[in-house]
Amino acid sequence: MIVVDQDKRKLQKKAATLVEALPYMRKYADETFVIKYGGHAMGDPELARQFAEDITLLKQVGINPVVVHGGGPQIGQMLSRLSIQSEFVDGLRVTCKATVDIAEMVLCGSICKSIVADLNRAGGRAIGLSGKDSSMVTATKMARSKIDPTSNIEKVIDLGFVGEPTIVNPYILKHCIDSDIIPVVSPIAQGEDGTTYNINADTMAGAIAGALGARRFFLLTDVPGVLSKEGELLTELKRKDIERLVADGTITGGMMPKVETCLMAVEKGVKGAVILDGRVKHAVLLEIFTERGAGTLIRA
Repeated sequence: MIVVDQDKRKLQKKAATLVEALPYMRKYADETFVIKYGGHAMGDPELARQFAEDITLLKQVGINPVVVHGGGPQIGQMLSRLSIQSEFVDGLRVTCKATVDIAEMVLCGSICKSIVADLNRAGGRAIGLSGKDSSMVTATKMARSKIDPTSNIEKVIDLGFVGEPTIVNPYILKHCIDSDIIPVVSPIAQGEDGTTYNINADTMAGAIAGALGARRFFLLTDVPGVLSKEGELLTELKRKDIERLVADGTITGGMMPKVETCLMAVEKGVKGAVILDGRVKHAVLLEIFTERGAGTLIRA
C-alpha cells in the first residue's frame, strides 16, 4: 500500500509531537499532578471524554494524576428542581442543611461517579472519594465579613455549611497512587464535630496539592489564564509579578481567588501551579508536554 505525501506529513507531524513530548515524560515520571476539573470542560460530553483520555494517558506514561472536581451548576439545577432558593455572597453559595445534603448527593453521587466511569472507560482504574473518606480532609466553618455601605460597620456573614480545609491527611490518596488507581475527589468534608461542609473545589484542590507536595497543580477554568491589559496571555508569573498586576488592576474579579489559591499551593510546596483553559482540547497535555505550554504558570 502506497502512503500518499499528505498521509506521510500527518504521520511525521505525529512523530514530531512524540519526540517533543518524550523529554517531559521522563522529567515528570513518578511525579504527582493535582487537577481541578470543572467549568465548561466538565459540562461538554466531548471535552469530558477527552479529559478522561488525557488523564488516563498521564497515568500510563508514569505520572500520578489526582482529580478534584467541582459541580456548582449541577447543584444549582438540582436545587431548582426541588424549588430551593439559592443565595450567593461574593460568589459563595449560602448553604443551609438541606442544601449541603443536596450538594453531597450531587457531588459525591452523579458527578463523581460519571467522572470515574469516563476514566475507567478510557482504560484507567479510577475510584471516587470525598474529603470524608479516611478522614482525608478536616474542615472548619468558613468565616466571612462585609462592610455595610450605609453604616460602614463590619458585619459577619453566616454562609451556613460552607467550609474550608484546615487539615489534609493524604494517606488514602498516596495508597491509591501506589496502587495505580486514579483518585477522583469530591469537595465535601467533615468538621471535627462531624458536621458536613461543602468546600470550594479550587480551594480543596489547592490544599490537596500542597499536602501531597505535587509537582504541578492545574486549575482548569473557562479563560485562557491570566491576561495582560492588552488581552495577551501571561505565561509565567511569580508572587512579585502578581502583586504588581493586582495593584495596577490587571488581575481583578473572579481571577483573584484563583491566583490566591495557586499562590497558597506553591507556598505549601507545590513546584508550580497552572491556570489554563479547560475548553481547549487536550489543554493539560499541551501545558505539560510542549515547550510553549497552554496557560499561566505560577511559581513560588
